Amino acid sequence: MEGLVIDPGDEVLRILKEITNTGLRIKHILLSHGHGDHTGAAKELKDIVKAPVWIHSLDSPGLGFPPDGILFEGQEIEVGTYRIKVIHTPGHSPGGVCLYAPGAVFTGDTLFCGSIGRTDFPGGDHQKLIKGVKEKIFPLGDELRVYPGHGPASTIGQERRSNPFFR
Repeated sequence: MEGLVIDPGDEVLRILKEITNTGLRIKHILLSHGHGDHTGAAKELKDIVKAPVWIHSLDSPGLGFPPDGILFEGQEIEVGTYRIKVIHTPGHSPGGVCLYAPGAVFTGDTLFCGSIGRTDFPGGDHQKLIKGVKEKIFPLGDELRVYPGHGPASTIGQERRSNPFFR
């Protein structure tokens, strides 16, 4: 009955309602990158559920409070019977990560259904983002579900075939 929260950008009360409805004990709060729309509620949620906040070191300076843990390439985080693997995918931000779980990858602002995250912010790098998706996300398998930080879910196969940034 352990769970985690990924990218609590806002709506702490809505997040808490979902946590209560599932009956899960939140073990970690994981941040895919340091932009405010993904981190805005992290401190408040941490204070309420008493779970540590994790972020990649390259994005931690913009967090606004010291993180409890640092995410890094290849790291595995245990939650219940699952292992969540950290995949460093810079490009949208220097410390952007995707989180690979059984049957799914949570891509933050790295990969969207039919698009990719913006790379015109400070620290953004279009070529790094494209390379990271091609070399680290696409090899995970076409059937894998993709849950981005914004918009509808997809699959790796759908993105490989139809995402205009990878044609």
